[in-house]
Amino acid sequence: MKRVAVLGGGPAGAFAAERLARAGVDTVIFDEKLAWEKPCGGGLTYKAWHQYPFLIENDTPKKFISHTNIAAHKAGLATLELKQPLLIYSRFDLNGMLLKRAENAGAQIEKERVLALDRRENGWQVRTRCGSLDADYCVIATGARNPLRGVGTEWGPGDTATALGYYVPGEQEQIDIQFLPRLEGYIWVFPRCGHLSVGICGKNHPAPTMRLWLERYMQEHSISLTGARFYAHVLPSLGRSAWQRNRIAGEGWMAVGDAAGMVDPITGEGLYYAMRSGDLASQVILDESYAPEAKAQAYRRTLRDDFMADLEFAALLAGRVYHERFLFGSVPARMVQFTRHSQRFCGLMQDLFAGTQSYLGLKNRLLRGLRGTMGESIMGFFLHRLIPENQAG
Repeated sequence: MKRVAVLGGGPAGAFAAERLARAGVDTVIFDEKLAWEKPCGGGLTYKAWHQYPFLIENDTPKKFISHTNIAAHKAGLATLELKQPLLIYSRFDLNGMLLKRAENAGAQIEKERVLALDRRENGWQVRTRCGSLDADYCVIATGARNPLRGVGTEWGPGDTATALGYYVPGEQEQIDIQFLPRLEGYIWVFPRCGHLSVGICGKNHPAPTMRLWLERYMQEHSISLTGARFYAHVLPSLGRSAWQRNRIAGEGWMAVGDAAGMVDPITGEGLYYAMRSGDLASQVILDESYAPEAKAQAYRRTLRDDFMADLEFAALLAGRVYHERFLFGSVPARMVQFTRHSQRFCGLMQDLFAGTQSYLGLKNRLLRGLRGTMGESIMGFFLHRLIPENQAG
């Protein structure tokens, strides 16, 4: 493999480029924005920073947060003291750090918009406003708004969510999460270095409506809009059928991060999956035991074995979590109440926040662990019904 073009310099593309360049591959990143802000919490789970220790072993501004408040309509509030804290960056700082690592590893960075990607007999021609570059292989890391129609995930109706929010001057030491009736998503307040990220994500509601809900929440919680900056973005949120037909690789290319739909359909968390997919793509590209024509299938298989089967199952669970009802209340409301009253369920929620509890393994854990009080028995029965029987991990 002589040259790899990485189209997109976000976390997925930057991390893939670093891995490739460090292995001695001529690697070129194309991105017209490079480091930029994005409406999200910016949180990295324990699973991410434990697997990639450089995320904490650096001088980039960041925060460890160990307290999370979760709330839902008519359920009050529950506080989680996280055994494994969340690591929070601003997206600008995180992205800048990952790009710098790629550059230090030897990757070339071009601040250019890719206009077209043309297949050649033995590779690709990448065309920009300033010219063209030939590459043997392409990593597609263009994000959810991928302009290259022939590569990356193809969205269908219902396969995306809207994320919008504000960067607000202020400080706090906990994460706040608020579930709303009828919203397949939630409101968040994440403390970053020097500001708060306050936002909302969800599906099947117009962005103006969601913005009104968010601003009402901010007013009720005395979060001022003075000096705040507004952002909005599209997130992948694949349904089950979309995961089964997801176009993540083909002859001479692999998609990573948002361009491959790699976002948790329940939580909207995508940073770990962006970096992990970039890492796995680079591993397959570098692995000379795979013939060039076999790399796409190897990448699909590697992703599925690592985390994609779990995300596909999460897509099946998402509708049930946000839309089903139990004992005259919503599932999020019952989860808040169970978190407040059951140590076992609180432990389960902590592990979900840490990223160490898979969705496929939920049912087995529930069958093993929730056999205590009458309340826990009711809770176990409820969750047993919530999780499909034929998908137990």
